[in-house]
Amino acid sequence: MFERETELATVEEALDQLTGTGDGDPGGGGTLLAFSGPAGLGKTTLLAEVRRRAHARSCTLLAARGGEQEQTQPFHVARQLIQPQLAGLTERQLRSTLGSWYAIVGPALGLCAPEQGAPPDPQGLRDGLDWVLTHLTVQRAPVVLVLDDAHWADPESLGWLAAFAPRAEHLPLLLVVAYRPDELPAHAEAFRTLPGRAGQRPLTLAPLTAAAVSTLIREAVGEHADDAFCREAWAVTTGNPFEAVELTAKVRDKGLEPTSASAPQLRDLVAAQRGSGLVARLHSLGPSTVRFAWACAVLGTAIPQDLAARVAGLGTEEAGDSTARLRAARILAGGAAPALTVTVTLALVPDADADAHAYGHPHHDGATGAHAGPLEFVHPLIATALYRSIPDALRVALHGQAAVAVVDAGLGASAAARHLLETHPESDPWVVRTLREAAGENLRAGAPEAARRQLARALREPPDFDERAAVLYELGCASLLTEPANTVNHLRAALAEPFDDPALRQGIVIRLAQVLAHSDRLAEASESLAREIPYTQDVRARLRLQSEQFMWDAFNARESDSPARSRRLARLADRLIGRDLTERYVIGLRAWDACLRGESVDTVLHHARRALDGGLSWAHEDRGFEVPVLTAMVHMYADRPGRAEELFEAGTAEFEREGWRGAHLSFGYSLRAYIRYRRGRLAEAEELARAGLRLAERVGRRTPVHWYAIAILATTLLARGRVDEAWELAREHEFGEPFPSAVVFPDSQTVHAELLLARGRTKEAVGELEAVDRRLTPRGIQNPSWCPWQLHLARAVADDDPERARALAADAVRRARAFGAPSGIGQALRVAAEVAAPGARAALLTEAVELLSASPAGYELARALAALGTESRDTELLARAVAMARECGADGLVARATEALLRLGGAPPRGGDWQGALTEEERRLAERARDGDPMRTEPERSLLSAVCRKLGTDLTGLAEALNASASAAVSRA
Repeated sequence: MFERETELATVEEALDQLTGTGDGDPGGGGTLLAFSGPAGLGKTTLLAEVRRRAHARSCTLLAARGGEQEQTQPFHVARQLIQPQLAGLTERQLRSTLGSWYAIVGPALGLCAPEQGAPPDPQGLRDGLDWVLTHLTVQRAPVVLVLDDAHWADPESLGWLAAFAPRAEHLPLLLVVAYRPDELPAHAEAFRTLPGRAGQRPLTLAPLTAAAVSTLIREAVGEHADDAFCREAWAVTTGNPFEAVELTAKVRDKGLEPTSASAPQLRDLVAAQRGSGLVARLHSLGPSTVRFAWACAVLGTAIPQDLAARVAGLGTEEAGDSTARLRAARILAGGAAPALTVTVTLALVPDADADAHAYGHPHHDGATGAHAGPLEFVHPLIATALYRSIPDALRVALHGQAAVAVVDAGLGASAAARHLLETHPESDPWVVRTLREAAGENLRAGAPEAARRQLARALREPPDFDERAAVLYELGCASLLTEPANTVNHLRAALAEPFDDPALRQGIVIRLAQVLAHSDRLAEASESLAREIPYTQDVRARLRLQSEQFMWDAFNARESDSPARSRRLARLADRLIGRDLTERYVIGLRAWDACLRGESVDTVLHHARRALDGGLSWAHEDRGFEVPVLTAMVHMYADRPGRAEELFEAGTAEFEREGWRGAHLSFGYSLRAYIRYRRGRLAEAEELARAGLRLAERVGRRTPVHWYAIAILATTLLARGRVDEAWELAREHEFGEPFPSAVVFPDSQTVHAELLLARGRTKEAVGELEAVDRRLTPRGIQNPSWCPWQLHLARAVADDDPERARALAADAVRRARAFGAPSGIGQALRVAAEVAAPGARAALLTEAVELLSASPAGYELARALAALGTESRDTELLARAVAMARECGADGLVARATEALLRLGGAPPRGGDWQGALTEEERRLAERARDGDPMRTEPERSLLSAVCRKLGTDLTGLAEALNASASAAVSRA
C-alpha cells in the first residue's frame, strides 16, 4: 500500500490497545476508527489490511459492507455482521444463546421467522442488538468489527451502529468504518456525528502523490518507465488509487511502452474505465455478457451466478462464459467460498476479493468459468456505472425478473421486495401479495419503515378493488410510530373504501382512535368510535368499540360530560361478568372511574379484582396497555401499593419479553417510581423516575410519557427537599403551559403549582390550582387521594384568606373520608391542621398520625409526626419523625424536624429499617392483627405500623398482603 503509513500506524496503535501488545498496555480497550474519502481512494483496501492484521493477532472478525442496491433491505448490514457467528447453531442452541432476546432479535437477524403477536418497538430491537453484539464481543474477545461503504448501509443497521459505537471504548472491540462523506444519505445524520461522539476524528484519505503513482507504474511495467509517462499517469488519474491500479493493469495488458510518446494514450485508457468508456468496453464483450453484467448490477453484492443467469435469461454454460469474460476484463471478481446464508444471501466480501483491490497487486484468478463463491464487482464504482447505463425500461424489467427469481430461489418475499420497489405499477396481484407479505415480515421483525415503503408501493400497483382497504389498514399500522398524521389519512381513506369485512372495519376504527389519542387528539378518537358504534351489528364487536371509547374518554382531560359517561360506564360494567378480555377492560375502566370520582375503596377494589380475575395482558397484540396500568394504579390510591407493584413488575416483565423498551417501559419505570414515592421510598423512587426519564427522552419531549416522567421525578425531588433541582428540571424540560390534553398522574398542572408554591410564587400557584379546579370538578374528579389540588390551594391562600383555606381543607377531608384510604385521609387531616385555628390543630394531627400509622404511606406519616411533634412540643414524636424521614430519604424533612427537636432539647435518633423483609416477630404480630387481635400497647402499634409500610398495605389488606408475601417467599426458595 502506498502513502497510507499514517493510517496504518493508527490501526496498529488501535490493535495494540485492543490486544494488549503495546508498551505497558494491559489490553482490552476498544475504540472507533473512521476512514472517509471519495470513491476509489482505497478505503476498501485499507479495511482489507485491517482485517488481515486483526486475523494475524487472532482477533474475531465481524465484517459487513453496505450495498447501493441493498439500502432498502432492513438489517442487511446487521445480518452480515452477526448472522455468520450464530447461523451454525441449532434452534435449541440459538434459544439458549440469545435467551429472552431470541424472539426479538432473531427475525431481524434472519435467524428465525417472526412469531405472531405484537412486534418489538424499534428501541427494544436496538437494545436487543446491543445485547447480542456485546455478548459476542465479551465471549469472543478481542473483536474487530469492520464496516465498509457505510454510506450505503440500510437505515436500521446504521442507526443501531451509530448509537452503539460509543460503547466500543468500554469493550474489547475495535470498530472500523469507511464511508464517502458526500454520499451519506439523509437517514445517516446520526452516523455523520458518530466519530466525534466516540472521541475520534475521521481520518480523511488523500489522493496519491505523483511519486507514489510513479512507483506504482514502475513496479507494474518496469523501472524503465520515464518520468513524463509517470507524471501523465498521475495527472489523468488525479492520484485516485483505484484508477491508478486499473491503469497500470491496462498498460501492462496492452504492452504499452512507458515512454513520453505513449503518454497521450493514457487519457483514453482511463476514460475506458469510467462511465461511457466502461460501458463501451462492456459492450465489446458481446450481448450475452452485457445482459449478465446488467443482471449482476441489479442484484447488487454477493451475487449467486445461477441467480444472475436466470435474471439475464442465460443458460448455465453461457453464464459461465460471461462470468469468465467479465473477470478477465476486471469487471467481476469471484469469491473463494459461498457466503453463509440462512434466510437471506449475505453480502460478505471474502478476504481474497478484498485483497484483490490492494494497490499495485491486482488479483487475477484467470478467465475461469463457474466457481463456488458469489460474484462481486471489482469496485463499487463499476457496479454503479453499469447499473446507471442500463436503459430505463430494461432496468425496470430486470428488477421485475429479479423479484420473481429470488422468490423462486426460496429467498422469500423480503428479498424480492427491494426489486419490486424499483418496478412500475401494472395492477399485478402477485406484486401486491408479495409486497404485503414482505411488509408483514418486516413489521413483525421490527422494521416498520421498510414495511411502510413496501405497502405504499403496493398501494400504487394498485391492489384489487376489494383489497385496497386492507392495504391501507396495513399501511396505517406500519406508519403508526413514524408518521401519525399520515396514518390518520390512510385509515380514514380505508374507512371510505367500500368493503364488506366487519372485523377489518372494526380493526381500522380501533387503530384510528389509537393514533388520534396518541397524537393528543382524544376528542377525535372518541368521536371516531362513537360514529361507528351505532352501525356495528355484532354485540361483542360493539362492546369492544364501547370499551375503547370509554378508555379514551377516561384519558381526555377536557371531556365535556364526564358524569354522564361515568353513569353509562357504571351501568354497563355492573352487569358484565368478565367472560372475556373486552368485558374485563370495561370492568377495569369502571374501577378507575370509581377511583377518580372518589367512590369507596371497597367499590374500587371490588371492580379491580373482577377485572384481574381472568387476567389482563400488558402486551396484547390487539390492545393497548392503558387499562392494565389503570387497574394496577387503583391499588396504589386504595392503599395497596404492594399489590400495585406486583402488577407492575409482571407488566414490565411482559414489556421486556416482547421487546417493548421505549414508551411502554418508560411508563412502567415512571409509575413504579410513583408507587415507591407514595410508599415513602424516595431514593428508590428517584432512581426509577430517572430511568423512566432516560427512556422518555428517546421517545421525545412533550409526549405523554415525557409528561409522566417529569411530573413524577419533580414530585419526588420536592419530597426529598431539593426544590431548586426540581425547578431546574421543570425549566430544562419545558414542564409548564400548555399542559397536555391527556390525563396525567400525578396531574401535571397540580405538580407545577406545587413547584411554584415551593419557590414562594404563591400568587401564580393559586392561579394554576384554580384552573385545576375548573378542569377537574365539572368532570366529577373529586378524590384528593388522586389529585390533592384542594390541599395545595388551601395552603396557598391560608395567609390571605384563612376561612377559604379551612373550607377547602375541610372539603378535602370529607372527600378523603368518602374514599376511605387512610393515607389520603391522613394527608388531608395534616393540611387541615396546618390551616386550622391553633386550638384545633392537635386533634386533627393526632388523628392523622393514627391513620397514617396503619397505612403504607411512610413519607406522609413522617410529615404528620413532625407536624404533631412540633405542635405539641413532643420530643419523642419529633424523634420518630426524624427517624422516619431519614428512612424515607426525605432529607429536607429530616433537617426541619431535627432543628425542631434540637430546639426542644431532644437528641436525634438512630435510624431503623422498615424497608426489608418481615422479621419473625413482625409476621406473628401481623397475623394477630389479621385475625382481629387488637394492639394494646404503643410498641405493638409502632411495630404494626412498620409492617404496613413493609407490606405496602393498610390494615384491611393485611390478609391479602401476607398471602402474597408467603407466596413470594416460596417462589424465592
